[in-house]
Amino acid sequence: MPMTKNPIINAFAALVYIALVASAMYYGSSYAGGEDNVFAPIAMLSLFTLSAAVMGYLFLVGPALLYLEGKKKEGITFFLHTLGAFAVITAAAFLLFVLM
Repeated sequence: MPMTKNPIINAFAALVYIALVASAMYYGSSYAGGEDNVFAPIAMLSLFTLSAAVMGYLFLVGPALLYLEGKKKEGITFFLHTLGAFAVITAAAFLLFVLM
């Protein structure tokens, strides 16, 4: 998947990824049964690592490439715009949570 230059698209991509993971955890827990074993912590740590990589890609790769190309101001601005867009999306999600 090529990196977009639009911070709003990157922020929404992060939201979609989070929604997919949260949905899988919410609905998947009803299918997971049996006794506790070593595979649950392995799965959770693997999911944590995958999530860190996906979020790193969505939030940091584009700004880091700009920064390394000598476009330092543009790279920092791109990162801050992506972070700001995600902050607005997160605030909206919390507002929906409180109102429902």
